[in-house]
Amino acid sequence: MGECSHNCSSCGEKCSSRQSPESLLEAPHEMSRIENVVGVVSGKGGVGKSLVSALLACASQRRGYRTAILDADITGPSIPKAFGVSEQMSGTPFGITPVLTKTGVSTASINLLMQDPSQPVIWRGPVIAGAVKQFWKDVVWSDVDFMFVDMPPGTGDVPLTVFQSLPIKGVVVVATPQDLVSMIVTKAIRMAEMMKVPVLALVENMSTFKCPHCGEELAIFGKSNLDEVARTHGIEKVFRLPIDPSFAVACDSGSIENVKSQQIDEAFEHILKRCSEIEKPGSTGGERSETGEK
Repeated sequence: MGECSHNCSSCGEKCSSRQSPESLLEAPHEMSRIENVVGVVSGKGGVGKSLVSALLACASQRRGYRTAILDADITGPSIPKAFGVSEQMSGTPFGITPVLTKTGVSTASINLLMQDPSQPVIWRGPVIAGAVKQFWKDVVWSDVDFMFVDMPPGTGDVPLTVFQSLPIKGVVVVATPQDLVSMIVTKAIRMAEMMKVPVLALVENMSTFKCPHCGEELAIFGKSNLDEVARTHGIEKVFRLPIDPSFAVACDSGSIENVKSQQIDEAFEHILKRCSEIEKPGSTGGERSETGEK
């Protein structure tokens, strides 16, 4: 034991000094009570992850749940634009106050802290990850039933920080039909599996386009194989969003709360059911460690 490095993951031996993996979960602001935290992730950019985050938040709010969005995509924040909010978050003696959308969704985004939202955020990964943790710890979210975390694409610093630091109940993985995207989305699914975070559902955006003249549905991006990906990883549900120009118009005009989608409503009902079945991370000591172990 004289050569023990105190890194138990490198040793299969049991010993008196063997330690449990250290939890990296961060507590939210002392005035916040957040019941369900759902991450919205994607393997690559441009698949509509922020759109899905916004639509899910709207579906939650319409059902009477107290809803929040933490915009963790620090270098490409889209949430304020989609909801048409420009008021800056303000500091109080107690903490930072989130901005409410027209229907009452609490939001925190880097663009709601900047004097000029068009200025780029040129920060290194650890600084960006630190900003996300500050949104979680320093914002006075108050009572929240569902918080959706709009993550940046990929499997880098920020998704890792969110998985390790926030009590994520599960994630929704967003993809599009192309084979390339399906291959990349598998990486996002496997990251969630490695971090011991359940994948609640897959959402395939831009799945088909319905011709406004004849009503025929066209698979513009080719045949989807997302059902096969879901089966491979034991994911119960795949929800499909069509190519709908009204989505883009609503995001550009800040009126996403006026959009209703049957597919998203069904997705939220499924997420609601799955979250009720999953124990809150850390509630019984089963907290995530640096390696994702419980």
